[in-house]
Amino acid sequence: MSQPIRVLLADDHDVVRRGLAVFLEYSEDFHLVGEAADGEEAIRLCRDLQPHVVLMDLIMPGMGGLAAIGELRTGFPEIEVLALTSFQDTKLVPAAMRAGAIGFLMKNVSVEDLADAIRKAARGERSFSPEATQALIDASIQEPERNFELTERELDVLGLIISGLGNAEIANRLSISRSTAKFHVSNILSKLGAANRTEAVAIAVQHGLIQS
Repeated sequence: MSQPIRVLLADDHDVVRRGLAVFLEYSEDFHLVGEAADGEEAIRLCRDLQPHVVLMDLIMPGMGGLAAIGELRTGFPEIEVLALTSFQDTKLVPAAMRAGAIGFLMKNVSVEDLADAIRKAARGERSFSPEATQALIDASIQEPERNFELTERELDVLGLIISGLGNAEIANRLSISRSTAKFHVSNILSKLGAANRTEAVAIAVQHGLIQS
């Protein structure tokens, strides 16, 4: 590209954002256009700043990276998203790809490899860390898609979980009690075989349970 690549950072940790920002600010190839602390802010800034590439942390409070990637790819298909995380859960890799990420890197990536991945993303080319590549290989040879037998109400709740809502917010949105919302969330985790909400989101996106 003749002009610097416009990059947006999305990470809830100030130290991580500052480290990445320093790297981007001192590179002639890149122009840091903004920083976000959660998925909702990332979407809003993408609308205002029109970056070429977003470096997206997957585990953030509120709207996490997986949900934000899906929203961005639907609303701004010209913006590429690189998933960048330290979370050692290989289920997140195929989930991030299903959501629309163009690459998946661990936060211990070298400066050279990160720069190369951003350039590739701006050209529409994929990049994966070795861990991500292995996870995708493993996912490709696993058993066929499972039927989780979620009810319509559970799918509604799952969609709100993916959007980053807590039990109280889910209860308010669906006009149900908090105990009922908690009951639905518990059932969803059980049916998905997920240990927590983060894993439930990863499984839901990986298996296409909720459409963006």
